[in-house]
Amino acid sequence: MNTPPRMPTLYIPHGAGPCFFMDWNPADAWDKTAAYLRSIASSLPTRPQAIVLVTAHWLGAQPCMSSAARPGMLFDYYGFPPHTYELSYPAPGAPALAGRVSGLLAGAGFDPVQDSERGYDHGSFIPLLLAFPDADIPVLQLSLLRSLDAAEHLRMGRALRPLRDEGVLIIGSGMSYHNMRGYGDPRSGPAAAEFDRWLSETVALPTAERDARLANWATASGPAGRLSHPPRAEEHLLPLHVAAGAAGEGRGAKVFGDRVMGVDISAFRFD
Repeated sequence: MNTPPRMPTLYIPHGAGPCFFMDWNPADAWDKTAAYLRSIASSLPTRPQAIVLVTAHWLGAQPCMSSAARPGMLFDYYGFPPHTYELSYPAPGAPALAGRVSGLLAGAGFDPVQDSERGYDHGSFIPLLLAFPDADIPVLQLSLLRSLDAAEHLRMGRALRPLRDEGVLIIGSGMSYHNMRGYGDPRSGPAAAEFDRWLSETVALPTAERDARLANWATASGPAGRLSHPPRAEEHLLPLHVAAGAAGEGRGAKVFGDRVMGVDISAFRFD
């Protein structure tokens, strides 16, 4: 049997609600992000056998994962046009992979939970509709920890490293800037740009230094970090920590950036 090539790990912006599937003002606000998400499949060394997607929209006391063979849809956004509640992403689930992931996490000292009821939330189905529109790759949705402990999310990622050599693509889905009061406020631009520079520099560092900085991001990044991710609202940043932890010795790099509603957002890849 041929060994599949090692998969990278990714941290991607999933946008604002169903932003890619509705009118926006300005009309082209999300066009560059959509184009990046559509480019993901062609950037990979091979077609993934499965996807583990770490979503910012699911928190648990311990790592939780979807285990249904056919997950449904979870429309966890509010006040958007009616047609955005008719979107569908019928990708199969990955019950067998859930067992594998549970074993890896348990071996690292976590107490993982398999959830056969959880559907795809918008942190998952919105970017996947663009990145893998055929919906024919099995997807396992993985939660964050309710503690929001940065070091623990790095540790979660480290437990998942073997999956990269098993044809599994690990994606952290969030937003590198997620201060809801800051979008559209011109005063937010400098802090967003500074934090983006800090993230871009940090992910490119050797593993030990990178992980040390990410584990202490709230202080290591200076005021810009908390202005970009207010206290107890950093769930959109922490999928990056899981992706970085799973990268092992793989170096990271910023692979996409744009300014949307006055703030910088980025995607990062670890090879």
